[in-house]
Amino acid sequence: MTNDNPKRELNVGRSAIMYNTFLFDADNTLYDFDAACAHALEVLLAEHEYLYTPAIFDLFVKIGTPLWQSLECGKLSDVDLQRLRMTQLFAELGLSGDPLEFNARFLHELGRGEFYIEGALDICEKIVASGKRLYIVTNGFLATYESRVKHLALEKFVTECFVSEVIGHKKPSREFFDHVFARISPVDKGKVLLVGDSLTADIAGGIAAGVDTCWFNMYGVENVMGVVPTYEIRSLWEVEEYINV
Repeated sequence: MTNDNPKRELNVGRSAIMYNTFLFDADNTLYDFDAACAHALEVLLAEHEYLYTPAIFDLFVKIGTPLWQSLECGKLSDVDLQRLRMTQLFAELGLSGDPLEFNARFLHELGRGEFYIEGALDICEKIVASGKRLYIVTNGFLATYESRVKHLALEKFVTECFVSEVIGHKKPSREFFDHVFARISPVDKGKVLLVGDSLTADIAGGIAAGVDTCWFNMYGVENVMGVVPTYEIRSLWEVEEYINV
């Protein structure tokens, strides 16, 4: 695979650390969750004879965002998030049927489509080809990951995927990262780089765990969280800088 994309110079004073272990968030870091979500909703709503529109995706995000925030804070369980978001979606759309059954099929469908963030496959391939280790750390659900393993090409590059639903703790909790590092030991934390799109889950969690962090700020939003990553990038192509140093 070739990289024809120009690189953006966003990281002034980058250290010359030789990273040998990469921890990647999954959704909206490697996988284009928004595109996969829209596809899954369109497929499943068609079975209900309900016409999908972009406004439905916006509604789904509006419903889900505060629920995910509560999940990260430990105020909501995985099961409750899944139940509440689909129950609310059904109520808003006037759908009949079982929201939990719809949710189960939704999670499976999420993992079926080849929806990647630009550069994801190339960067993962480069990491593995250079002899480095690549792991996924996600606050996602096991059903989606199992579906991805069966259907997606990216999974062949991943040494192991750590799913919060399986671990029983979520990013940014210390317990989540303690579990990860116990599994991948021995590892020098000074040579670990965590890449993710969420300041609160990924970057804050990585900082607390004592590793360098790379904020994938694809849309160039302002950082008002007071969470300072080691690096900030707009494109996954820029991760190549940290593979080859």
